[in-house]
Amino acid sequence: MASYRACDDDPTGEHHGGMPTYPWGHAPRTQLATRRQLRAMGLRPGGQEVAAQMIRRRKGRPPLVAYLYRIDKALPKRVPSLAQEWALDRAMAARQTCPVCKIRFSWCLPLKTLGSCPACADGAPTVAEAA
Repeated sequence: MASYRACDDDPTGEHHGGMPTYPWGHAPRTQLATRRQLRAMGLRPGGQEVAAQMIRRRKGRPPLVAYLYRIDKALPKRVPSLAQEWALDRAMAARQTCPVCKIRFSWCLPLKTLGSCPACADGAPTVAEAA
């Protein structure tokens, strides 16, 4: 069970070197958000400094820290150009296509360890060979 410390509820940053600090899940949700929360809102930090942090204490382990950014200073996410999307698709195709049977999978293949898809590595016939 995570322990709660009174010093973790420090909105002024007095006990944390000037960094406003909140217990895990107790930051003001209308003003502050993590990178992942900003991404879900269609935003990005946009070069702003970390505004606050949340701390979750864990027994016998180092505490978890989540950095928070101001929502009002966040910028809209950038939309990739068609050339960027095409380049990303080519890169993913290289990781998802088996060099032996030439089938493109919906997941990345273990090419460094197996060198091909699992079916080709086991010597089993693939869908392309069976047809």
